Amino acid sequence: MHLFYTPDINSNIYQLSEEESKHCIKVLRLKINDEVNLVDGKGGLYLAKVTNDHPKRTILSIINHQQQFGKRNHYLHIAVAPTKNIERFEWFLEKATEIGVDEITPIICEHSERKEIKIERSNKIITSAVKQSLKAYHPKLNEAITFANFLNIATADAKFIAHCHQNTKQNIESGFAKYQKYLILIGPEGDFSQTEINGALQNGFVPISLGNSRLRTETAALAACFEVNYLNKV
Repeated sequence: MHLFYTPDINSNIYQLSEEESKHCIKVLRLKINDEVNLVDGKGGLYLAKVTNDHPKRTILSIINHQQQFGKRNHYLHIAVAPTKNIERFEWFLEKATEIGVDEITPIICEHSERKEIKIERSNKIITSAVKQSLKAYHPKLNEAITFANFLNIATADAKFIAHCHQNTKQNIESGFAKYQKYLILIGPEGDFSQTEINGALQNGFVPISLGNSRLRTETAALAACFEVNYLNKV
């Protein structure tokens, strides 16, 4: 079944954008009465059929829909330093979306080699992963923010910081409580500074280890994403 991302859907009739119309009619070669799925990124999954197969303004008619499709039992926010090689960060965005993440914040740290990301491009990668994995929820991607400023606004039921320093750390599953709102900090290639770690600890973050291997930033972020989803598995 073909799927389209339609965040502005609000009625029983929907017109695809020119780009999506071209993809629908010219690439997928769909015709009148062919059925497609739509997701709004807020939990809505729609079944629709083509009622006008114009290649620039395809019209769809909604047949039925359901809300909270695939709603997960927890909320996961990953705050991660963008990698110097942007393709590695974009790989994380794609795979984390497929596995399951609700919010992503790029954080700029003392050792960060990349200070900004292109939000529009990054959101397109997330949207593509949403469609690929048939998810009705679109992860929220925030603007990049400095680590210090992020600490001032960071809230969650459970807050963790993963780092490679020799400080006392626990495995994430130790004392893990299910079905909560989680926030996990993942540092840059040069890791968090000791000052940043101390600041996180003072703000209620629990230091965690993601295993014995030294992981790349994007691998650590994805590992954290997997761990939280696995630990909340029903």
